[in-house]
Amino acid sequence: MKNTHAVVEYAGNDFYVATTPSGHAQVLDGNSERSAASGPLELLMIALGSCTAVDVVSILKKKRQKVTAYRVEVRGERREDYPRSFRRMEVRHIVTGHGVSAEAVRRAVELSVDKYCSVAATLRPTAEIVSSFEVLEETEVVS
Repeated sequence: MKNTHAVVEYAGNDFYVATTPSGHAQVLDGNSERSAASGPLELLMIALGSCTAVDVVSILKKKRQKVTAYRVEVRGERREDYPRSFRRMEVRHIVTGHGVSAEAVRRAVELSVDKYCSVAATLRPTAEIVSSFEVLEETEVVS
């Protein structure tokens, strides 16, 4: 099992500085009204989106799909009662490219969510994760 170690330090005035196991710093804002930096749940949404994005892009490259742009949108619904955790997360994959196969994208998303994405696996026991995708054909601009 890979061991990880992150540190979060209080910086005053409801700000925190988190240092990841790889040594990168991230400022967090504990004051949701001020919202001067990301909050913990926002980072969780980004973690899910980026985890699955890395998987999907890697799988599509292996399938030799000609992806020119890729975007992941994550929406979360939280419970009303505390601790107000996510009860449902919707992950939308938007893939643009030249002749990209919808079946290849469907399979890449499925493999990511069901097998490879460790963030999805961590969230799945308490939050329903619903994935969808859209494939857009790249339009070449003629000058």
